[in-house]
Amino acid sequence: MDRLKAMQTFVRIVEANSYTKAAETLDLPRAALTATIKKLEAFLGTQLLQRTTRRLSLTQDGADYFQKCLEILQAVEDAEGAFRGANAGLPRGRLRVELPGTFGRHVVMPHIAQFCTRYPEVDLVASLSERVRDLTEEGLDCSLRIGVLQDSAMIARRLGNMSFVTCAAPAYLAQHGVPRTLDDLRLHRGVSHFSGLTGRPYDWDFVVDGSVVRMELRSAITINDAEANVACALQGLGLSQAARYQVREHLRSGALVEVLADTLPTPMPISLLYPQGRMASPRLRVFADWVAALLQDDTDLQA
Repeated sequence: MDRLKAMQTFVRIVEANSYTKAAETLDLPRAALTATIKKLEAFLGTQLLQRTTRRLSLTQDGADYFQKCLEILQAVEDAEGAFRGANAGLPRGRLRVELPGTFGRHVVMPHIAQFCTRYPEVDLVASLSERVRDLTEEGLDCSLRIGVLQDSAMIARRLGNMSFVTCAAPAYLAQHGVPRTLDDLRLHRGVSHFSGLTGRPYDWDFVVDGSVVRMELRSAITINDAEANVACALQGLGLSQAARYQVREHLRSGALVEVLADTLPTPMPISLLYPQGRMASPRLRVFADWVAALLQDDTDLQA
């Protein structure tokens, strides 16, 4: 058994989360991949993958071995890359990243050609989704997360802070009045945003004298999408707490008006999450540095 090829096959199956999809990308029959994994498990003396009717999942030994395989395969790529002509020494190989949908579309993807041009040997696979996924099971190298992170075995690199603004359409304010204090909010309706992960609406948080104050607003509508949140605010359905970067053009044009400008919502941290040891990968390091520099240039993302 060619152990290096077996490692590559195992990693591809985990990344594709499917024997069939992995076989298609490797241009091999599915039976060949099944046979390779059986031989690899027999050689290691442990089960690596569990298969249910719906999906594949890693055993604990499989997850540990997957990390080791990534490190070994990266070391092989780095060793070979040092002798590959004009692009010798440049990061190379596949990099699978997960980006929050709205944030990815509006902040990262408009500039992604810069990264691809600077690092032509990196095969970037970007997944835009609001769903929080398991990095190891999904074969992801990293995930950009917004908000306070839950306890995790993953490593997090803080990249910035997202500032928020409380705003509403002029038509709404003309009909219901402009809130001047937090107490005034009790007389208003809001566009409520709930977590797609927990189903729980986010609190209306404000920073007052260094402390966080939470308020309750009657909901005009409750949604779980940041762009839909802004769309509802633009139609005059109620007050909205939205990321400032997302509504700044609407604020400039007057389509939305900021209220309570002296009492700002609580900012949210922006972090890059990755498995233990994965930052040793040159391609992940340069991507993390590139995203950090991108956010550093935007004051609304460095609150």
